[in-house]
Amino acid sequence: MIQIDIDKGIVIKDNREYPIGSPYAFKIISEAWLRSGWDSKYVYSFTWLGRPVIQLPEDLMRIQEVIFNIKPDVIIETGVAHGGSLIFYASLCKAMGKGKVIGVDIEIRSPNRNALETHFLFPFITLIEGNSTNPEIISIVKQQVKSRDKVLILLDSKHSYSHVLAELKAYSELVSLNSYIVATDGIMEYVVGAPRTNPDWVTNNPKKAAEQFVRENPNFIIEEPAFPFNEGMITERVTYWPGAYIKRVK
Repeated sequence: MIQIDIDKGIVIKDNREYPIGSPYAFKIISEAWLRSGWDSKYVYSFTWLGRPVIQLPEDLMRIQEVIFNIKPDVIIETGVAHGGSLIFYASLCKAMGKGKVIGVDIEIRSPNRNALETHFLFPFITLIEGNSTNPEIISIVKQQVKSRDKVLILLDSKHSYSHVLAELKAYSELVSLNSYIVATDGIMEYVVGAPRTNPDWVTNNPKKAAEQFVRENPNFIIEEPAFPFNEGMITERVTYWPGAYIKRVK
């Protein structure tokens, strides 16, 4: 049970009081906000340069910080949907003056493909249609990457444990040292019982796949990127991507 008393400036959880400006109170409120946003489909209300982008704004801001720090030559994203994320990453490539984006999806619907192919940022984008874990598709993606390219990868297609683990095994070898392969939408583990969820999401989710992958692969660790700027007290992301950042360390 959570209560917020604005007049007193406190958050109450499990009969304990916390100052509303404390990091823990912020965490409690953020978790409730994330659940409310899931139930109300909050992330289905944004666009980036004209294309729907179904992501939490903070996740986009934080991945932007990571991309600017790494400055990859290639960004690979599995899962295209409306293409807003591809356009977002392409805009970063244009702003940085380097990089390209590869989008992989089992089906790129005609309206979305047309919108992407006519977008002014499409020169930065390569679309590949097919199952991201299909060996032929994996081979096509790998042909787009040069041996010296700095690579960052985001997994945002089918969010089942088995599919994400298969993607991690297939694409992780492309990840550059000190770069990341990001298994998005681990929030599935925490919203079981909400609308549009399944009971098996407790274990059948990208976060669990990421944890299993790093157990099997000592070249990778799950590591939260540090905030490049922070004059406040909050040090954790408000995110749909908990436990998502899998860093190559050797």
